[in-house]
Amino acid sequence: MSPTKDQNQFALLFSKRFSGFFWTQFFTAFNDNVYKNAVIIYISFYAVDWITVNPNMLINLGAGLFILPFFLFSAFSGQLSDKYEKAYLIRRIKVAEIVIMSFVSIGFFMDNLLVLFILLFMMGTQSTFFSPIKYSIIPQYLSEKELIGGNALVEMGTFVAILAGTITGGILIQLYCGKIALSIAVFLFAVIGWLTSLRIPEAPSAVPSLELEWNPFSQTMKIIGFAKKDPVIWRCVWAISWFWFLGGAYLTQIPNFSKICLMGDETVATFCLSIFSLGIGIGSMMCEKLSKQVNLRLSAIGAVGLCIFGTDIPFAYTPVAIEPLTLSQFFQTNGSYRITTDFLLFSIFGGFYIVPLYAFIQKNTPFECRSRIISANNIINAFLMVLSAITGMIVLGVMGLSIPVFFLLLSVFSAIFFLASFIFVEK
Repeated sequence: MSPTKDQNQFALLFSKRFSGFFWTQFFTAFNDNVYKNAVIIYISFYAVDWITVNPNMLINLGAGLFILPFFLFSAFSGQLSDKYEKAYLIRRIKVAEIVIMSFVSIGFFMDNLLVLFILLFMMGTQSTFFSPIKYSIIPQYLSEKELIGGNALVEMGTFVAILAGTITGGILIQLYCGKIALSIAVFLFAVIGWLTSLRIPEAPSAVPSLELEWNPFSQTMKIIGFAKKDPVIWRCVWAISWFWFLGGAYLTQIPNFSKICLMGDETVATFCLSIFSLGIGIGSMMCEKLSKQVNLRLSAIGAVGLCIFGTDIPFAYTPVAIEPLTLSQFFQTNGSYRITTDFLLFSIFGGFYIVPLYAFIQKNTPFECRSRIISANNIINAFLMVLSAITGMIVLGVMGLSIPVFFLLLSVFSAIFFLASFIFVEK
C-alpha cells in the first residue's frame, strides 16, 4: 500500500487502497440522511393527521435517538476498532445496515412510528460503530503527506452525502408510491455500500490482545482519559466538536432562515443548504493545495473566516417581499449575492478549519489507541451537537430572539471559543 509520489488527492479516488473505503463511507452517510430526512418529512406532512403528539416534539425525539448511540456505544466501538481488523469490521457493519433497512417497509406500511424510531436508533448505532474506524483507518492507507488530501476527500464526501441524502429522502417519501420507493431505495443503498466495502483492503488490528470492557460509563471515562493525555490533541477534539456545534446550528436553522428572513420558498432553502455543503467540500479540497504539511495554521485561518463571515450573515440581507420568492426572484433582490457569498465563504473556511484538525489527530495519536481517541472525539461531538440544539431552543424559543440574532451570537461564541482554546499551538 505504498503511496505514489506527489499523487494528486483526486487520484486517491481511483486507488485500490482508498477508493473502496471512500465510497463505503459516502454511502453510509448518504443512506443515514436519506432515511432520517424521510422520517422527518413523513412526520411533518403525512403522520400529522393521526398522531396525537406535537410533530416538532417527535422530530426532535428522532434527532435525539439518532445521536444517543454515540453516547452509549462510542467507548465500545473504539475498543472494537483497535482490537480487530478494520475492513472485516466495516463489512459486518454494512451487513447490519442491510438487515436494519430491510425492516423500513414494515414501519412505513404499518404507520408505526415506534418501529421507525427504533430503526433510526439502530442506524445511529451502526454509524457509531463505523465512525472510529472511518477516521482511524485513513493513516493505515495513506502516507503522512497524503493525510490532508485524504481527509479533504472524506469531509467533502461526507457533506455532499449529507446534502444529497437529505434531498433524496425528501423527494422519495413525497412520491405517489413514496413508502415503497423509500423502502426499496434505502435497502439498495445499503447493499451498494456493502458491495463497495468488499473492495476495502486489509487494515491490521492495532491491539489484538485488547480485553474488551463492557461497562459503557467507566470505559467512556477511560477513553476520554486517553484523549486528555496530550493537551493539544484534547484541544483538537474540542475544536472539531465546536465545528459540529456550528454545523448543527446552521443546518437546522437554514430552512427557517430562508423562509422567514430571506422570504424565499423551498427552492431558496434548498439552494442555501446546497451552498453550505458545497462550500465545505470546496474548502476541504483546497486544503491540500494550501498546506501539504499536517499542521494547524490553516485551521487558524479557517477560524478567522468563520467569525468574519458568520458575523456578516445577519446583516447581509433585508427582506423586501411579501409573497415567498422563487430562487430566480430572490436573485433579483438587493443583498442576495452578498448573503450567498457569505454562506459560501463561511462554509469554505469551515473546510479549511476542520480538515487539518482531523489530520493532526491521526498523525499525532498512538496507533494502538487511535480508534479509542477518535471515539472520545465522537462523544464530545455528540455532546456539543445536543448542546447546539438546546441552545437553539433557548435562544429562539424561550428567549424569542430572531434567527439572525442567533447567528450573530454563534459568531460571538465562536470568537470566545477560539481565543480561549489555544488550539493552534503546534505540538
